[in-house]
Amino acid sequence: MTIITVNAPKGRLNQEQRRTLAEALTDAVLVPEVGRFAPAARAGFQVHFVERAADMMAIGGRLLADTVPDADVMVIDVTVMDGDWRQEVRAEVIERVLAATADACGLPEPSPAWWVTFRVIDEGSWGSRGGVLSVLSLLDTGVFTEEKAEAVRAALGTRPGPVSA
Repeated sequence: MTIITVNAPKGRLNQEQRRTLAEALTDAVLVPEVGRFAPAARAGFQVHFVERAADMMAIGGRLLADTVPDADVMVIDVTVMDGDWRQEVRAEVIERVLAATADACGLPEPSPAWWVTFRVIDEGSWGSRGGVLSVLSLLDTGVFTEEKAEAVRAALGTRPGPVSA
């Protein structure tokens, strides 16, 4: 349902920071996505940590290996299924991700060289378990608040149909 990829210089994050970030980043996206804190929804989230050597990342057109050795560069890519991702919801996710990262790194605020990208995968463009997934099939699982489920349906242009006997 959601994939969060953290790209950082090799050695920037230790195991305890990654452990903390795995949970904090999941929750930073989960709450705005489903409308509340729902631990059961965590199973639909993956966090991937990618470490890159200093000669495999650049900022300002210069390899990190050629710049200040302690340049604090990080890119966090948040990829979500289509749903209720109005601009204010996206902004909330980005702010929560940056705050969670700063907290996990023991910093009072995010580094100006940390970037968050937010991507929405169109409905019908995700697959798992041998088939195509739909966020619509998740709306009645009890994880989403009713308000958020309705907002997702509205964003996707669908309404629940009549229930058949």
